[in-house]
Amino acid sequence: MTLEARPQADRLVVAISSRTLFDLQESHELFEREGLDAYQRYQLAHEDDLLQPGMAFPLVRKLLNLNGLSTDAPRVEVILLSRNSSDTGIRIFNSIAHHGLEIVRAAFTNGSPTWPYVQSFGADLFLSSNAEDVGNALQAGIAAATILPGQAPAASKHDQLRIAFDGDAVIFSDEAEQVSKHEGLEAFHRSETERAHTPLSGGPFRSLLDKLHRLQAAFPIEDSPIRTALVTARSAPAHKRVILTLREWGIRLDEAFFLVAATRDRSCRRSAPTSSSTTSNVIASRPRSMSPPGMCRTVCRIVEQNMRTSVGAWL
Repeated sequence: MTLEARPQADRLVVAISSRTLFDLQESHELFEREGLDAYQRYQLAHEDDLLQPGMAFPLVRKLLNLNGLSTDAPRVEVILLSRNSSDTGIRIFNSIAHHGLEIVRAAFTNGSPTWPYVQSFGADLFLSSNAEDVGNALQAGIAAATILPGQAPAASKHDQLRIAFDGDAVIFSDEAEQVSKHEGLEAFHRSETERAHTPLSGGPFRSLLDKLHRLQAAFPIEDSPIRTALVTARSAPAHKRVILTLREWGIRLDEAFFLVAATRDRSCRRSAPTSSSTTSNVIASRPRSMSPPGMCRTVCRIVEQNMRTSVGAWL
């Protein structure tokens, strides 16, 4: 079945900005320094110059490669959203073709925000280097995250895509966090113990988790190209409600890390790419500034990067 013939509900759709897919730092710095006209002249003059992969390029390649691994698996589609004009965007499409990326749908907004088009394309995830676009998307209930612009990290030794999710306010709603925020950590643990058998509501990333689960289900567990994990500041006794909620949803996560705030914070600081790292990961977490007391969160970011082993392999 072709991509076009697949029902939308069966597809994982990821919308991504051009600055995260390719390294556009040089031209972006020119834009900030000399303005739009200089930027447009530069892009037209370099239309045939191929762009180098950006930070999200390895993630996009791994996602699209899933389409060739099983005819039974749901399809993955990547959509390009760019603040370029269609005229200056020719260089981007030239680079997409050169790198062999199966990206056929795109929107060029000529300087306008791109996030309003995410829902129009039915995207399950929006990745951008524009923090304002990401913030507006999150406020609209869209799973979105910021990727810092720059060159792609060194290629990993493994093709497996590893995806780690934060819990509260990410794959789950922030209902439990509100208890912690207004009543404190002790009240939070008491509430979670009392409501252990009451499933949590879904958060902005639940749809993405559902789609990934469907993709995983098409492959044997022992040989899956995708591996998922939960990395949360929850610890016992608050862990039980999370486990039972995922069971109620019918979602399987390969690994789960229930960490106290300080442990999780130290693990997060180990997340910087290193030349000796062995695998590529994606991290979905909540901004620290949006977190209540006692609940550790890191910068709201999904970053495809090489990581260390052990817990650091996920964080």
